[in-house]
Amino acid sequence: MEVRNPSRTSDRLVICATQASDVEGTKPEAPHETMVLTSPGLPRQRNKIPKMAQDCDILLFIDEDFLLAPNYLAETIVAFEEKPDMVVATGTVLADGIIGTGLTAAEGRRILEADARLPPSKRTLRPAFSGYGCNMAIRTSVAFREGIRVDERLPLYAWQKDVDFTRQLGRFGTLGWLPAARGVHLGTKLGRGSGRRLGYSQVANPFYLTRKPNQGVYPAPYAARRIFGNFGANLLRAVWQEPHVDRRGRLRGNLLALGDLMRGKTAPECALDL
Repeated sequence: MEVRNPSRTSDRLVICATQASDVEGTKPEAPHETMVLTSPGLPRQRNKIPKMAQDCDILLFIDEDFLLAPNYLAETIVAFEEKPDMVVATGTVLADGIIGTGLTAAEGRRILEADARLPPSKRTLRPAFSGYGCNMAIRTSVAFREGIRVDERLPLYAWQKDVDFTRQLGRFGTLGWLPAARGVHLGTKLGRGSGRRLGYSQVANPFYLTRKPNQGVYPAPYAARRIFGNFGANLLRAVWQEPHVDRRGRLRGNLLALGDLMRGKTAPECALDL
């Protein structure tokens, strides 16, 4: 596993999956490594992991398709030590396969190897709007003290869950982007669900998040950009869609959610009925 990092090993490693077949061939290799299973839904996984690591000061969430540079963990720890008020940090994504056809593990490693030959990046912390779910670290004590969890009303892949979660944490400190903590997101396409369900979530989830009691955590202008930006992209590309994206399915989901929105009955959970 890429997170078993030679420059700085983790104090605790929690591997969380929804069924044993997801982690076939993977097993804990040391006393500090734990494997747990949850019912399907990324929010449940994200909420299960902190329970297994309550004694850790910093908790780093890494998707199974994110490859870390050798110094990623060390750079993240340094950043939190140097900035005690930081509650969320997200690393630099050198390449993101989620916006294209996806990257193979071999391609990801080649990108990391090429980056390692470049001059070292400066550690200057930069402000971030939110954490990026494939690689983000949080200050665990703040999450437990304030009772902040990933919203389990957002089903399945839970579109925008990490924006809501990390910006809730951001009310109690700063959110930072770490130029020196680098990695590659392969953007694996398997297991991400149907286009229609995702399309519904692209509308329903942002609208729902703007109406939660924590005023301003998920701003309405940001929600509008997300909703209509995705709707516009799906509409324009539905005729000649990319082979790796179900644009027509997403567009149908968008339209169903907009229809429910106009009837006043949209909700994140409605995606499960599609």
